[in-house]
Order: sequence, then C-alpha cells, then structure tokens
Amino acid sequence: MDVILLGAPGAGKGTQAQYLENHTGLVHVASGDLFRAALRQGTELGMLAKSYMDRGELVPDALVILMIIERISQKDCADGVIFDGFPRTRDQALALERELREHGRKIDYVLYLRVPDDVLLRRIAGRQTCKTCGYIYNIYYFPSKRPDVCDHCGGKLYQRSDDTLETARHRLQVYFAQTRPLIEYYSGHGTLIEIDGQREISLVTEAMTLALGIHGSDAEK
Repeated sequence: MDVILLGAPGAGKGTQAQYLENHTGLVHVASGDLFRAALRQGTELGMLAKSYMDRGELVPDALVILMIIERISQKDCADGVIFDGFPRTRDQALALERELREHGRKIDYVLYLRVPDDVLLRRIAGRQTCKTCGYIYNIYYFPSKRPDVCDHCGGKLYQRSDDTLETARHRLQVYFAQTRPLIEYYSGHGTLIEIDGQREISLVTEAMTLALGIHGSDAEK
C-alpha cells in the first residue's frame, strides 16, 4: 500500500506521518529527509541535487523522483510507504505515477488533513521551540507553564523567524495555490480521503488508520 499524506503547514502532517508509520508498518518517506540523507552520505544523486542548490536553483522534479524511487526500492519499503512532502503539484503527481507504474506500484490512498485557515495560522504563528532540548510549545494551544521557559529543561523558548503571522499567511497562500489542483486531481480519481485535522492527535490518527482499512490489532502490527 502506497499512501500520500497532504496537509498545509501547521496541519500536523509530520506528526501524523510518524504515528501512521508506527501504527501501520508503512515506511515514512519524507522528501526533505531524503535530501538531507543524500547530502550527508554524499551519494551520486545527493551530489547532483547539491549542484543545483549551490547555484540557487530548484532541484528538478525528475531528480527528486529518482531519489524517491531509489528509497522505496529498498527492502524495508516493500510493504508500502507514506509519501510526505512530495508530490506538491499536479505535474509532480503525474511524473511520480509514471515512475511508480514502471516499478509495479501505484498510489492507493491520498489522505488530506483539512484544517481551517484560522487554526493553521494559530498553530504556526503561536509555535515556540526550546533552544536547549527542542521541545515545541504553542502559546494558544499548549503553552509552557512559565512564559518563554521550557517545562522540561528550563531552557529559553524562541519563535522561528518563519513562524510570524505575516510569514504564516504567505506560506499558506503559496501552499494552497500549488496544491489545490493536486487535491482536485486526486479527488477526481477517487483516491482522496479528507480527514478532519482539528481533532486531538489520537483521534486524527484513528480516522486515518480507519480510512486505510486498518482496524484494531491490525494497526499495531
């Protein structure tokens, strides 16, 4: 089973991808992680990607897909993967499907975490991170007991420069402009399943596993 996980910044996509990996046995394949790993290991594809980034250019879709195919061809991905961060556009989706088809695979489900814009803005703009241990808080939803002080280690909390309200609005505008055609594409193909991403983390995870047809003890394997 190959699954795509879609969600705007602040939708909780990264958190849910990890939970899904633990509950389903599917391997979480995040495009950002692939880049970092390839660069760190100095692979041929990683060095080729670096040559584009060093010139300030976007890494071509074809190269990104090659890195993804290389990853999912490994033994631990034989039973299926959760794609996170790719595809981002309809053209990328079409290219990925062509490559998967050549490897005898296809996208079975596309789970879309839907969260209202006002909630997304609060999740992004309210985020604080501990400089010492990296624990993440949110001033609106789960603030620290003492302002700007980590409950776990006493470290100082800070807000990332790209987590301001203005930047959050821009990120959401860019995301929806790019991704709306992708959502419509998968919806038209009958593979898109919308998940209410406002609920508690455990309830969102449960809804996703049920959408994939995984129930009870099956989800713990």
